Amino acid sequence: MKKNIIAMNASIMIGLGSILAAPSVYAESISDLEKQKESIQEKRSGVESNISDTEKKIDSLQDKQMTAEDQIAAIEAKIAESAKKIDAKNAEITQTKKEIEALKEEIKVLKERIAKRNEVLKERALSFQETGGDVNYLEVLFGSSSFGDLVDRVGAVATIAEADRDILKQHELDKKELEEKQKAVETKLASLEVAKAELLEIQKQQKQQKQEKDALVKKLKQQTEKHEHEKMGLEEEKANLAAQEKAIKSAISLEHQRLAELEAARKKAAAEAKKRAEQEAAQAAAQAASQASESKKQSTSSGYSAKSNSSSSSSSPSPSASNVSQAPAVSSGTFTRPSAGYVSSTMGERWNKQHAGIDIAASGTVPVVAAADGVVSRSYFSSTYGNVVFVTHSISGQQWTTVYAHLSSRQVGEGAVVAKGQQVGIMGNTGHSFGQHLHFELHKGPWNYSKSNAVNPLNYINI
Repeated sequence: MKKNIIAMNASIMIGLGSILAAPSVYAESISDLEKQKESIQEKRSGVESNISDTEKKIDSLQDKQMTAEDQIAAIEAKIAESAKKIDAKNAEITQTKKEIEALKEEIKVLKERIAKRNEVLKERALSFQETGGDVNYLEVLFGSSSFGDLVDRVGAVATIAEADRDILKQHELDKKELEEKQKAVETKLASLEVAKAELLEIQKQQKQQKQEKDALVKKLKQQTEKHEHEKMGLEEEKANLAAQEKAIKSAISLEHQRLAELEAARKKAAAEAKKRAEQEAAQAAAQAASQASESKKQSTSSGYSAKSNSSSSSSSPSPSASNVSQAPAVSSGTFTRPSAGYVSSTMGERWNKQHAGIDIAASGTVPVVAAADGVVSRSYFSSTYGNVVFVTHSISGQQWTTVYAHLSSRQVGEGAVVAKGQQVGIMGNTGHSFGQHLHFELHKGPWNYSKSNAVNPLNYINI
């Protein structure tokens, strides 16, 4: 009887042990979950601080961009003003060239006049050389026939001499005028050309300044776009951390519930064990009395019969569907294969960017399953990931995050508790994707924008 009671208690303890040792979706202890929640809260606070710093950088860059654009507008106004001045100088130069052309005609007339005077003066000089100059005038005077004729001849000689002096004087004035006009026009043209050259140099500098400002604005825009993209990534990281924090809180609540259920089960099992022990003791006492009575009857009866109970069990084949039949078998390791197919791309450098996970490709309708027990922290459509599911896991006190991207459809929502091998979606080609495949990421810790916690899934899952 004592052996029977011990065996029964051992059976009960094994049953309790199986309950207490059942795999937890969340963590080895609530303390681990609380630590993970605090860690996520700290990271979330850090991400919020980074978002604030990024916003300040964006504001500063936008202020610089506005200042540079205002400067560009001012430079463009100066360039336009310089262009007007250059046009005015070009007009003056054109007018001056016209004046030069007109002056050339005047110069031509002056040159002809001077040439004629030169001929007259040459004749005078030749006559002077041949006749001795003043002697001619004396012969003219002494050759007069009367006083009146003398007076007439003296007047004629004086007139000729005066004419000669006028010719020489006009000749000198024409030459001087010609030289002054040529000098004035040439000086004016040279001055205009210098002024135009200066304006062109100023305009060149202004255009260079504008190019520099344009380059600065372009650089500022690129930096702004970079920080805006970074801000978007940080905001997505913040949303993921918030979702993970929510999932951890849910896990803590469920863990409390699980422990309460285990405690209730333990108490119930203990009460049942006590009750069964008492029943076994009563049955043993009754059996002892029965055996004493039975020994008296053995002399009259040699027959003895015993009844045996048989039990039968039946099993029905589990229903199968085309989608379920394609799901991979659940492995015994920490993580199981997330989908059927072949690895089309591994983790590492790809297209000058870090490929933070692996790609598993297959055709047809391919189920995607949870790689381990966990809580769905996010289930949404991303411009890059497409339809994506994030699952938070807590295994032996370590937080893990798995990502299932480019799904054609999602079959779990945020906050859902999923078991290892449970379907979360269908393989697809949504988001920034080329061809049907599953992009699978494994993060030792929470997911972040830089994906610094990403580890190679092939080191943890046999695919």
